[in-house]
Amino acid sequence: MKTHPKVGEYIAWAEDIKSSSIFIHKEEKYINATSLSDHFGISKFKMNPILSELGFVQKAVKGWTVTKLGLSMGGKQLEYDKTGVPYVNWPESILQNKRLIETVNEINGVEVEEVTSENHSSPKEFRDKYIAKHRTADGHYVRSRAEMLIDNWLYMSEIVHAYERKLPVEEDVYTDFYLPVGKVYIEYWGLENDPKYQKRKEEKLEIYEKYGFNLIEIHDEDIKNLDDILPKKLLKFGIQAY
Repeated sequence: MKTHPKVGEYIAWAEDIKSSSIFIHKEEKYINATSLSDHFGISKFKMNPILSELGFVQKAVKGWTVTKLGLSMGGKQLEYDKTGVPYVNWPESILQNKRLIETVNEINGVEVEEVTSENHSSPKEFRDKYIAKHRTADGHYVRSRAEMLIDNWLYMSEIVHAYERKLPVEEDVYTDFYLPVGKVYIEYWGLENDPKYQKRKEEKLEIYEKYGFNLIEIHDEDIKNLDDILPKKLLKFGIQAY
């Protein structure tokens, strides 16, 4: 504190405070999709499709645009000066993104051992308890007859889908079905009378809402009417079934 005869007391700071880290903004380095592909050792033509499958970018008429989820990962929307074609750059920190690393490993055929969680509503515990033994028309193995009917319906409707795809977020959450076209997630709620299952359901719904994911919910009473229910729900996200 110092005192001035006219203004009274005021705060003064040492001259070297200007070099303090709190006043120095270190701008993070950004890299493009080609640099990402070089880092992970994959073809440059695969990188943006991988980012798209994760929901970080989406295909434009030409080029790629960043999504809301991609923005939360630090994606920066840019365009080429001469052509106006959009592209996305990423902060170097994305190189440590857990879901990106796992997806690249999956595509490269690298098996990663799943870590067991102490949380009793963990995805691993659920999958260990309910074995995937129902074989679908397209060769998937699912955990219930209802999931088999949903999978068969998607297959016969020629809709590309993944079963038990991990959400592209840090939380350890798996969706029942994922449709890359439209970035739509489908959850079948089949054990809603089970308190532990209900808790798990509420946790998952909070995550879907947190990230603004496109979600379709299917309940037991819907299974007999998939032909009526699913086309309407899919159409809301721009997916035409028939």
